[in-house]
Amino acid sequence: MTVAARLAKKGLIILDRDGVINQDSREFVKSSVEWLPLPGSIKAIADLSRSGFTVTVATNQSGLARGKFDRNALRSMHRKLRRLVSAEGGHVDRIVVCPHGPDDGCACRKPKPELLRRLLRYYGAAAADVPFVGDSLRDLQAADAAGARPVLVRTGNGAATERLLPPELSAIEVFDDLAAVARALQRQRH
Repeated sequence: MTVAARLAKKGLIILDRDGVINQDSREFVKSSVEWLPLPGSIKAIADLSRSGFTVTVATNQSGLARGKFDRNALRSMHRKLRRLVSAEGGHVDRIVVCPHGPDDGCACRKPKPELLRRLLRYYGAAAADVPFVGDSLRDLQAADAAGARPVLVRTGNGAATERLLPPELSAIEVFDDLAAVARALQRQRH
């Protein structure tokens, strides 16, 4: 069994980034200075990590394709995320990114499931056991298409998304924020 598979056996969770972990922006989050965590999100990730979850992130970053920021800026944002989580005693194991624009026709841009499938394959995880936490309809659709467990948070675009849920997604779990998700998942494990 690979190290990744051993990690996933303890519990894999996939998070969207903008609107779930950090503040979202219509103008794009373009630098580590603009990358601002949502209240409680860093502690929630650390709590999940410390309780045995392998925390991963799957994020669309079309700002790369649009020339709003470059890969160095993106790496800087993700270093900041990892540094903050580490300071709280947690760990973000893997971050996968779709760098394409909405019209590029790629297989990885959510709502397509390839980013999530990539993580599921890497960890050898059973999709049905893996929550994917997002704030937009495309996040929920990607989770559903990958066979994962869609979870909606009301932060970011989540409150608006909740009001517009299609019937096939109306029974998903909805939480106020990532901290509430973390508490619920930790309770389920005990």
